[in-house]
Amino acid sequence: MVQALNIGVLLSGSGTNLQAIIDRIEDGSLNCRIVKVISSRPDAYGLKRAEAAGIPTLALNRDVYADPIAADELIVREMREAGAEYIVMAGYMRMVRDPLLDAYPDRVLNLHPALLPSFKGAHAIQDAFDAGVKVTGVTVHFANTEYDKGPIVAQRAVEVLEDDTLDSLEERIHATEHALYPEVLGLLAAGAVTVGEDRKVHIAR
Repeated sequence: MVQALNIGVLLSGSGTNLQAIIDRIEDGSLNCRIVKVISSRPDAYGLKRAEAAGIPTLALNRDVYADPIAADELIVREMREAGAEYIVMAGYMRMVRDPLLDAYPDRVLNLHPALLPSFKGAHAIQDAFDAGVKVTGVTVHFANTEYDKGPIVAQRAVEVLEDDTLDSLEERIHATEHALYPEVLGLLAAGAVTVGEDRKVHIAR
């Protein structure tokens, strides 16, 4: 069997995408191992999910992020020591900076609840709903120094229904995230994802 891909997870909140990844690993359908979970907030429920799964955790706080470069250097040290090969942002509400991006070039993965390049930023679901679009979705991309602008790995559309509320749309988008993110990690674990010289992602099927 191919060796599992070691991933480190960054989060800030409830950790539902972390849980989706944990569930897929535990049922044997995802060949990854989560070696560490780091939270930007000590009260993030995602830490409890990690601890329940026996995953080592580290909780940072606002004081650590007073120097964002030093914070990312700390994250790099922790993730390297844990053996992480990829960094997976799962609801991580901090900008990643050069120390982390340089340590893990094209290996820092982010999830965005819209079809980039549309509706960038922290309120993507609300913005798409307010704009009256008929289709929105989910994007998985590699992070870079520009917010929500790194090479796109995968996207999946979510139709906006006539009777949707913001809550119902958000629920379906999150369900799509929980399916798509583990699928992408599976492709990474299989060595099927490369970033070309054109900075576009190519997937071997």
